[in-house]
Amino acid sequence: MPDSFPISLPMAPAQSSDGCSSGSCSSGGGCCGGGTVGTHDDNAHGVTIGISGMSSKATDELRRLPRWLKRNVPKGNANHFTDRVLDELRLTTVCEEAKCPNRMECWSQRTATFMILGSVCTRPCGFCSVNKGKTEALEVDEPERVAEAAARLGLQHVVITSVTRDDLPDGGAEHFFRSVLAVRERTGAAVEVLTPDFLGKPGALERVVESAPEVFNHNTETVPRLYREVRGRKSQYSWTLGLLKRVKELNPAIKTKSGLMLGLGETREELFDTLADLRDVGCDMLTLGQYLQPTPEHLPVVRYVPPAEFDEYGAAAKAMGFTSVASGPFVRSSYHAREMAEA
Repeated sequence: MPDSFPISLPMAPAQSSDGCSSGSCSSGGGCCGGGTVGTHDDNAHGVTIGISGMSSKATDELRRLPRWLKRNVPKGNANHFTDRVLDELRLTTVCEEAKCPNRMECWSQRTATFMILGSVCTRPCGFCSVNKGKTEALEVDEPERVAEAAARLGLQHVVITSVTRDDLPDGGAEHFFRSVLAVRERTGAAVEVLTPDFLGKPGALERVVESAPEVFNHNTETVPRLYREVRGRKSQYSWTLGLLKRVKELNPAIKTKSGLMLGLGETREELFDTLADLRDVGCDMLTLGQYLQPTPEHLPVVRYVPPAEFDEYGAAAKAMGFTSVASGPFVRSSYHAREMAEA
């Protein structure tokens, strides 16, 4: 075990009606509007949702991070090495942009999740801290720079995600295609993509699948009842399921993967119904993690899910037929991605 020092996660929930941090970016394109808030009962598996706000006692309780959201984070030169490689090659990572709590751990192991298509997203998701606003022109050499970084870091499993680019005719699908091929040619590594929904742009999904990534990840993020509040008007639960199903139809050999953030107000029954829907469309792999609010302007945390409950959900998901499951407070979409893919 490397030397480590104790830290707390950067942002405890504030008294805001909106807030989050999923640690992933391409959620399939969610935006968010509203601040549904609520209270929770530690003896129950569900959440009571209200629109009138939290009591002062409940707000004070949620401001304080529970003990299980404090951890030791490794330090050392490997962290600086990863940072230097990314800086030299002018690459963006979701680790930084989404304020992932696992960044220092992953970078100390010389691994990172590359974020292509720029660093500005076209959808103002209520849970995500990635920049919103005027998008940037695509950099034609970005796929080659990603491949070079993967080679320098010695990666054997490369995760590529992106901001959502609704402004592009293909949503950035061709850029994903080129990035997968560049990484494979340069390193021979397995490739996992975490894509937006491409808003149904004709041929976009098919183009990404044509590059034959070993894993195709598209996040569900939350249960159907909360979709509009969490992901916004441009995202539809049915489209998320349809996309995952279509990947399997196009290439059954590709492993499909999806993830949800917990603590946004979902109930136990809603969660299990959503997992059943994912299995019905052949989703192979699943991640479940705690939603954390990155700034006071983002969606609030409704509930901190205890580690034992995450363990319960993980075991239930395995029993439902998911081949690989990661379930825990710090789990994020690409956390320990290689281990999950090889399980």
